Amino acid sequence: MFSFNSIKDYRDFLIGNANGCVVAVNYYLSEIEKNKDLNAFLEVFADEALQKAKLLDEKRKSGQPLGKLHGVVIALKDIISYKDHKLSAASKILENFTAIYNATAVQRLLDEDAIIIGRNNCDEFAMGSTNENSAFGNVLNPNSKDRVPGGSSGGSAVAVKANLCMASLGSDTGGSVRQPADFCGVIGLKPTYGRISRYGLIAYGSSFDQIGIFGKSIPDVTLVLDVIGGYDKFDNTSSKIKQPDYQRFDKDQEKKLRIGYFKDALEHESLDKEIKTQISNLIESLNKDGHYIKPIDFEYIDHIVPTYYVLTTAEASSNLSRFDGIRYGYRNAEKEVSTRDFYKKNRSNGFGKEVKRRILLGTFVLSAGYYDAYFTKAQQVRKMLIDKTILIFNDIDVLILPTSPCAAFKIGEKTDDPIAMYLADIYTVYANLTGIPAISLPLFKHSNGMPFGIQAMTSRFKELSLLQFSHHLMQQYKSYEIPTF
Repeated sequence: MFSFNSIKDYRDFLIGNANGCVVAVNYYLSEIEKNKDLNAFLEVFADEALQKAKLLDEKRKSGQPLGKLHGVVIALKDIISYKDHKLSAASKILENFTAIYNATAVQRLLDEDAIIIGRNNCDEFAMGSTNENSAFGNVLNPNSKDRVPGGSSGGSAVAVKANLCMASLGSDTGGSVRQPADFCGVIGLKPTYGRISRYGLIAYGSSFDQIGIFGKSIPDVTLVLDVIGGYDKFDNTSSKIKQPDYQRFDKDQEKKLRIGYFKDALEHESLDKEIKTQISNLIESLNKDGHYIKPIDFEYIDHIVPTYYVLTTAEASSNLSRFDGIRYGYRNAEKEVSTRDFYKKNRSNGFGKEVKRRILLGTFVLSAGYYDAYFTKAQQVRKMLIDKTILIFNDIDVLILPTSPCAAFKIGEKTDDPIAMYLADIYTVYANLTGIPAISLPLFKHSNGMPFGIQAMTSRFKELSLLQFSHHLMQQYKSYEIPTF
């Protein structure tokens, strides 16, 4: 019986199994079928994945050099372009669109012998925190099917948690990798803005979006980052800063770090008491282990979410203007309507409620009478946050925060209160506003039975330090119990 623990163990399995890739793919296809009620996949590339597995088994038998991700089974959020495959952004307006090129991240996966098994469900155009906004139905949390898996990359998080693939790619505009990782109980990494090419990623907020990685272990996430990260000539926002040797992530485990946390975050009224207690006790344990702990006054915490939603909706309003039903996508079937009504009906019927809400909000903040009052002011706050962050990381190595103010909640619990839904992003959007790397680590379990994690951040392009710290936490504090002090 096939089982997956890590990519390293999988490589060992392949050494002794001539048809190992086929065995692995068949296993995942079976698991996807058994768990199709989770609705994590919009499409499964069964025949193609099996054919690729056979070719990789033959490649191994022939003694050819193997890629870094040889035979690793990966799923893609339905917002990342995979040539000749459907790409809908979980939206009716793109329901029948077929991608015409590979995203750079996808091409790099394929170049290193990865197997793409399917495309994952998500919130429409990556707008949402629960995966209730997909045009193709909710994704269910495998830990408790009456609860949300988080969003917008909910399907990608569920695919890893439910053993439907080995790793997956999502996108993170304001926490859309880290928050579903938190709700499902897996690792979710958002690298520095510019570390991974956005070429082939359908844009929501262009100055915020970053492809992220879901996995079950730090070594697995590290390996995928090593493959897909780095400069890309097709994306002028990708950084030319050379990637470090990520294989050093398990070094310097005994190094004592300067660890900061926002006092305002742990004392915020929105934070669940159990989450506060667990994280506070973890901080105390880190202190007892010899790390330097620095509480930080951060007066801007209540400005983060408003700033984020002003700026991202403004960018979304611009980015989504191209989806009009003229060249591709949903087209209204009604004949003999004016050009104005034709556009209006295409977009009104093609976009879902949440996407339309954000387009309207973004159009409003960009309008002539409100541009300076909202958009310009939000840009100024963002600059203040970036400057403050630089100062913060002059004094610390790692910043820790909650990932979410609560564990996964019931389906439908917050759908009628979009403001409450937006405020749930209070701890994740900071990393996107400032462009720093952040990761959610599944360390804890709530009394309601749901997992939750802790979020760690470092300064820009310090992913190696972030992964080293994360590996230490996962080794030392996984299944962490509340100690008595």
